[in-house]
Amino acid sequence: MIDIKLLRENPDLIRASQTGRGEDAGIVDQVLALDEKRRAAINEFEALRAEQNTLSKAVGSAKGDEKAALLENAKDLANKVKAADSKRAEIEVEANTEALKLSNVLDPAAPIGGEADFVIIEHVGTPREFSEFEPKDHVELGKLLGAIDTERGAKVSGSRSYYLTGVGALLEFALVNYAISSAVKAGFTPVIPPVLVNPAAMEGTGFLGQAAENVYHLEKDGQYLVGTSEVPLAAFHMDEILPADKLPMRYAGYSTCFRREAGTYGKDTRGIIRVHQFDKVEMFSFCHPDQAVAEHQRLLQWEKEFLNAMEIPYRVIDVASGDLGSSATRKFDIEAWIPTQNAYREVTSTSNCTEFQARRLNIRFKEGDKTSAVATLNGTLVAIPRMIVAILENHQNSDGTVNVPAALQPFLGMTRFELV
Repeated sequence: MIDIKLLRENPDLIRASQTGRGEDAGIVDQVLALDEKRRAAINEFEALRAEQNTLSKAVGSAKGDEKAALLENAKDLANKVKAADSKRAEIEVEANTEALKLSNVLDPAAPIGGEADFVIIEHVGTPREFSEFEPKDHVELGKLLGAIDTERGAKVSGSRSYYLTGVGALLEFALVNYAISSAVKAGFTPVIPPVLVNPAAMEGTGFLGQAAENVYHLEKDGQYLVGTSEVPLAAFHMDEILPADKLPMRYAGYSTCFRREAGTYGKDTRGIIRVHQFDKVEMFSFCHPDQAVAEHQRLLQWEKEFLNAMEIPYRVIDVASGDLGSSATRKFDIEAWIPTQNAYREVTSTSNCTEFQARRLNIRFKEGDKTSAVATLNGTLVAIPRMIVAILENHQNSDGTVNVPAALQPFLGMTRFELV
């Protein structure tokens, strides 16, 4: 949620941010109008309450006919107070609902534009040249290794579903164990969070706005399946005040994630690049707002170190404003090289959400006598299916076997995936 004080003092900044995102800047004026209306309703209610308190004291010292008249006035005033309070509450809901439509304020350094207008920050590693043989894609390799079964996945669960079997399942466990052990060494607290959350958690993290079409909603239960453990991790400290000396508080959550993949008909239908259900290790940080930019760079560095350990070429991009999502002020993606697609594809992402989510979730920190909203940041350490795709395709041999990255060998007890 946008800081209402900032909105009042610098509405042009918010308008420019909305425009940069390709969103409706007119919402700013609607929120400001409702804010004025809300403040007027609060003033009216408080004035009537003050009058009611004065009258109550007068009734206590009055006698006879005077007291009877005052009691009659008090009854009438009580009705007015009740009506004013109801009006105030109604406008509060309306104002908050409208304010929730505003996305976070863009970082001035974020590129402006749509999905294709990202800026490449760096390339790491050199894509492998397959001069001696034609590389196989991950689906074919998965069959040869007995690692991926999309046909039975589709039979049992429909399109964009799959089984990881044999070394495919072992590879997932190895990736998760390596990711969690790396995160723990970096000071993160490991968490296995719930994947079924209440509306407050989903809305608080910004996933019921523009991203709602990709969320699985269990209408009968009034709950949601999460598309990322960012949601339950962000809501972990909902309605809490955190001690400033404990910041940053970092968590690494392992969870299953669910996404409808609405609007992607015909896109990435082969294999496990774009699926409805997958597992992921997500980093999440609650930090002092003054440290958010530096913390964002730290999350990015941990993601880069993971890709380096997997021995996969990649590039880092600065995501353009129209592709950020409502909560992020700036986002960096890491895209791994996928040989059979001759392209870089996103495998991890990290976002700086500043105080936007914390205001929605009422998460603050205490510094001296002052309480303020914390900053929240998230970063994917490993999204299992896409990392499996990258490992299989980049480390394949001509006979269909696949070399295991050195970092994963202690977790797998093997140096190569053999044919079944």
